[in-house]
Amino acid sequence: MNQKHFSFKQFSIYAGKAGMPVSTDGVMLGSWANISSSKTILDIGTGTGLLALMCAQRNLQSKITAIDIEPKAIEAATYNITQSKWKERIQAIEQNILAYQPEALFCHIICNPPYFNDGKKSQDTQRSIARHSHFLPHLSLINQCKTLLKPLGRASFILPVVEGEAFIKLATSKGWFVSRRCDVKSTVTKATKRIMFELALKTTETIKSEIVIHNKIHKLDYSEEFIKLCQPFYIKM
Repeated sequence: MNQKHFSFKQFSIYAGKAGMPVSTDGVMLGSWANISSSKTILDIGTGTGLLALMCAQRNLQSKITAIDIEPKAIEAATYNITQSKWKERIQAIEQNILAYQPEALFCHIICNPPYFNDGKKSQDTQRSIARHSHFLPHLSLINQCKTLLKPLGRASFILPVVEGEAFIKLATSKGWFVSRRCDVKSTVTKATKRIMFELALKTTETIKSEIVIHNKIHKLDYSEEFIKLCQPFYIKM
């Protein structure tokens, strides 16, 4: 899934010239993150504002800050937010997250981070910023999240397996604990392709789970657990 225009049940996303349009990764993370009791949420690298809007739909009491370094992303996010029913609760900010100094700490941080560590960067600047960790090194992101989160807060991420495992290793070396982890597979027979994980600053046991996106090999039928997870958002579910 990679479209410039996408309609959900309660809001629509217009990507404009933002680097990353709607993705299955983003929808899964926005559906999975445990934000039900989070009064304040920070969406890092908001892009089109997808995660911020999903959080606003799922938690009607939350106030959400959506931040991105890329002007075209904030332009798209601002448009999508102002067209939504939750525009009074979401603030879009154009700024480098590493220089961000909010007035108060957040209950939850949600982020679909850039993950390409090497290789040829896209000639499209917006897409390159959205995809390459060169522009937001994972260690810098991990350290900054620590300064922005309340002591009992949580931070949720999604990454490909190799990058996710490396991210988790870095985070735990800096005093974080994995409170939740969900391995994502395309089909039952395929290896894990993505990891969704939640980090905490206090010692905690890891709640582990797995989700399979498609229920039949070589078919596009969604599994029952994927439908249950994403049904509040996808129109055809």
